[in-house]
Amino acid sequence: MFKTTVKIDGMMCGMCESHINDKIRNTFNVKSVSSSHTSGESIIISEKHIDSSAIKKAITDIGYEYLDSSEEPYEKKGFFSKLFK
Repeated sequence: MFKTTVKIDGMMCGMCESHINDKIRNTFNVKSVSSSHTSGESIIISEKHIDSSAIKKAITDIGYEYLDSSEEPYEKKGFFSKLFK
């Protein structure tokens, strides 16, 4: 799994966060997405790599400014995660 952090400019409120989240969910096959207008970023958890140019297009299509993105491997951590290693 992958964790993609996308820096976005132009989010001003919770409704902006919802617009970004909806666009990402409808455009890509993701496990979860969470956006924050205060930090100016979206965190995307997905099974497969998401191309940064596709993310940029999705963000700019709805009127926000894509600044940057980074991707790293993601390992789900939960209460029982240490027991099953």
